[in-house]
Amino acid sequence: MKQLKMSALVLALTSIATGSAMAQSSKTNAWEGFYGQVGVGFGIFTPSISNGTATKAGYPTFTTSASNVNNVNTGLANLAAGYNFGINQNFILGIGATYYPGASSSATGTLNTTYNGAVLSTTAATYNVKNLYSVVLTPGYVIDKDKLAYAKVGYTGATIGLSSPVIPYNATNLTGYTLGIGYKQMVTSSIYAFGEFNYASYGSATASSTTTTGFNVNNSAKGTGTDLLVGLGYRF
Repeated sequence: MKQLKMSALVLALTSIATGSAMAQSSKTNAWEGFYGQVGVGFGIFTPSISNGTATKAGYPTFTTSASNVNNVNTGLANLAAGYNFGINQNFILGIGATYYPGASSSATGTLNTTYNGAVLSTTAATYNVKNLYSVVLTPGYVIDKDKLAYAKVGYTGATIGLSSPVIPYNATNLTGYTLGIGYKQMVTSSIYAFGEFNYASYGSATASSTTTTGFNVNNSAKGTGTDLLVGLGYRF
């Protein structure tokens, strides 16, 4: 009976090993399959805010604008996961999702209100960027089983949060496209190091808010962002 149990155990282990080997051998190349990674780095967001209006019943329409708006320069972290499809031994096509947890550091600017060309008021404001995410396609070139060069193209979104002494905190969601390039290098049989550069362009969205004095303010906002990341990932 003991010999029978031992034979069954050996047979089971052999089947598992054979199945694992077959799964590995069925891959088109070493970079095919699931992956997950964590990155850290530095990012810059450059906003663009067009002239808008401030309206209130019983008052004329005022013009609003922003000036001296500084870029957001911030450290950041990045979580990503995806799957690479093997096209042939030299190329993969991946699909992935990325999320940047937390909010950026704050930057400052000045909000102006004018009427008939005359400046009526100015106020300092602060803003930051949060809820940054992207969904991308990642075509890649397989240099060898340990090295992968890749590009990124896809859809991205972010939330811009703004506040001032006369405008309570309000959030505006921006969306656009993202492009990137990167390189991955295996450091163990499953863990790799990576570095990548990303660019994002966000289209215009209306930033609406109500001041503490009851004026409805509407401006159009857009922006661009870049980041440089390094990190570690796991190749399944």
